[in-house]
Amino acid sequence: MSATTDLYVRLLAAWNHRDAEAMSECFDDDAVMIGFDGSTVEGRTKIEGHLAPIFKDHPTAAYTAILRSEHRYGDISLLRADAGMLPPGQQDIKSETIARQTVVARNTNAGWRIVQFQNTPIALDQNKPARAAIYDELQAARKSGDLLEL
Repeated sequence: MSATTDLYVRLLAAWNHRDAEAMSECFDDDAVMIGFDGSTVEGRTKIEGHLAPIFKDHPTAAYTAILRSEHRYGDISLLRADAGMLPPGQQDIKSETIARQTVVARNTNAGWRIVQFQNTPIALDQNKPARAAIYDELQAARKSGDLLEL
């Protein structure tokens, strides 16, 4: 597993464990996080402050993900994955929460850190069959265990 894939897996695992501190540690000091709803948070400290009440007050769904691509450009890496969310106590990924996730990371003195994370809903309004196929692929991978190890 590459350093960037490992970083992404740590990010999702921290979300799944509802650990704002561990999740924020994946980010660089001046990182940007763009959420599913378009909310934007800048800076590792603010990211942790944004996540802590979410984890405290809401039973968040767990991420499952399929890695789609990763490209390295020197000390910068770009990772793209498709993700689904499994609500607590449920057996199926919630269809309306499937997302395309993008991670831009850089190699720092402290190791690889995320400089931008974006979580974009997969709507594919002009291609509903493609959206359904992505959902089906995530659901099948979840059931077979062919997802990233979180």
